Amino acid sequence: MAKALTTKSVEAIKSDPDRRFELPDPALSGLYLVVQPSGAKSWALRYRFGGKPAKLTLGRWPIMGVANARAAASAALEELQHGRNPGDAKKEAKAAAAEQSQDTVDAVIDLFLKRHASRNRRADDVAAMFKREVRGKWGQREIQTISKRDVIDLLDGVVDRGSPVTANRLRAHLNTLFNWAKGRDVIHTNPLDGIKPPAPETARERVLDHDEIRLFWAASEQIGYPFGSIYQLLLLTGQRLREVAEMSWQEVTGDVWTLPGARAKNGDDHTIPLSTTAKSIIDGLPRVGRLLFTTTGTSPVSGFTRAKERLDKLMTAAANKDLQKGADPVEIPPFTIHDLRRTAATGMASLRFPPHVVEAVLNHRSGTRRGVAGVYNRFDYAEEKREALEAWARLVGELVEGKGKNVVRLRGA
Repeated sequence: MAKALTTKSVEAIKSDPDRRFELPDPALSGLYLVVQPSGAKSWALRYRFGGKPAKLTLGRWPIMGVANARAAASAALEELQHGRNPGDAKKEAKAAAAEQSQDTVDAVIDLFLKRHASRNRRADDVAAMFKREVRGKWGQREIQTISKRDVIDLLDGVVDRGSPVTANRLRAHLNTLFNWAKGRDVIHTNPLDGIKPPAPETARERVLDHDEIRLFWAASEQIGYPFGSIYQLLLLTGQRLREVAEMSWQEVTGDVWTLPGARAKNGDDHTIPLSTTAKSIIDGLPRVGRLLFTTTGTSPVSGFTRAKERLDKLMTAAANKDLQKGADPVEIPPFTIHDLRRTAATGMASLRFPPHVVEAVLNHRSGTRRGVAGVYNRFDYAEEKREALEAWARLVGELVEGKGKNVVRLRGA
């Protein structure tokens, strides 16, 4: 009588590089050890169901040992005695596991970004926020298990670390995600229903004063390419961060930058006359691939948060460089990169350029350029925009050189 398979005997079995073979386990009818030409071993149960031969793979050796293989085979044979096909049970379990994995927060976010958010010009920002704030905390959980309490705790944590505006944006993105999942019948209720923005927001009014502009420009020059050049062009053109940071050489023709509607926030094509200073900055950039600002040659730059932190430190250090002993340190009020856009608009307005020209520079469809007036008034204001941007660049240059009038000095903190 053949001996039953043991751990020692299974370990001793050698593979045949020319063929796959199966060894029966005399201790349990139908149980086989399958040996591949590669040397890999696994367990299988051979049986008949409905008059037809069938095979059920049980597991791999040595993860599944001899005793566990016999136990799994015995359980399958018991199913067979009750008239149930053990192979069908395994298929159902695999299908359930696959269906369950499709409902994890990570899986739903992936599908949401592919099916819905990819049509949004801010899709990269949405994906980055989910990666930073959500995936690490909820990623492997079933989305149906996310409760209102979970959402509140997540948003409160963002607020408590000092990022209330980020918490508001996160709430908006999560609300869109869960409503989308509800529309696809992945969930039945949106846990964000009834949750208001966690922090109040007020319209920003921050504008860099003349002395801050001088400090900003000097710090940008210290930073250099790519972020320093991006910052200088943001101040000179008044455009949005990603519109500048993702510029391609194809968009620049002579002294005109044409921003395609696909990259503009309002979807409108936008021409920006480049001032002499802005054009000289662009002409001095390295040519690395199709983008003006890239470290890889193929993708736009990243790392804006760290670059802004460096900018703030350089500006503060320069403001306090010649501070007399015992004097209160100079503190620069916090500002965002978007405040450069407001600074440029305010600067052009201070030079007596009318609102409709400033709005044309900013590519705004609001105020004097919205509604019926915006529909019928398609005049580009190209020359007026050029005059405004050139005058603004001259003022910035005067401030940088210390020639500007009415320079406001920072007060001690």
